[in-house]
Amino acid sequence: MTANENSMIPPGVFESLQRKIDDDSAVKDALREIVQELEKQDRSTQATLSRAHSTTSADLPRVVSSAQANIEQEVQTIHKLSEVASKHPYYKYNYAWTRHVQDVCYSILLCGWLGGFGKSEVGQLLSMEDVGGIMGVPVNVKDRDVFHLTIEEYLLALTSLLDELARLARNSVTLGDYRRPLQIAQFTKDVHAGFQVLNLKNDALRKRSDGIKYRVKEVEDVVYDLSLRGLLPKE
Repeated sequence: MTANENSMIPPGVFESLQRKIDDDSAVKDALREIVQELEKQDRSTQATLSRAHSTTSADLPRVVSSAQANIEQEVQTIHKLSEVASKHPYYKYNYAWTRHVQDVCYSILLCGWLGGFGKSEVGQLLSMEDVGGIMGVPVNVKDRDVFHLTIEEYLLALTSLLDELARLARNSVTLGDYRRPLQIAQFTKDVHAGFQVLNLKNDALRKRSDGIKYRVKEVEDVVYDLSLRGLLPKE
């Protein structure tokens, strides 16, 4: 009897495992390459959007137009990501892209708030369905294993939007725009009220949502200071 015949391990077990490991590594490498491209594109988009902090309302459409063009490139990359990711179990690999998709979602929300994507005026919130439509991907999918935008990604991006708007409220004052802080204050309060009705199970999301009250206070302080100085615009 040969050594192989005496073995208690079926032949080819470890060879089969190695093939599975190689296949898994190939999927991760393909996803990593696309995600790195998406991350680079979104850094450029956010750099463009950051110009809103030093741009007057009259010149803001140019910033929005430039950011929207960048986002269109990101959407093409998301389509490539979706094509690869949808061939595999969603929750096996979603850790590889969820933070980056959340960042893109934030860029879209901010661009939309500033008047992009056909919004007639500044200060409007894009819904999760709006964002999914812009990305060209389904949202909150439960009945099939496919790449999609999750509720958690959308809500986390929304908290990031409020962080940025609190900063924008302060910088708007330095530009002499005293109306925008009022607009941001009302928007932030409305979003905070919306989060209050949510029963959040995600620990990270619950922690981020708890911080919204501080963004509300920051913007209220800006408005209060304008009020003391008699700088609030007359309706």
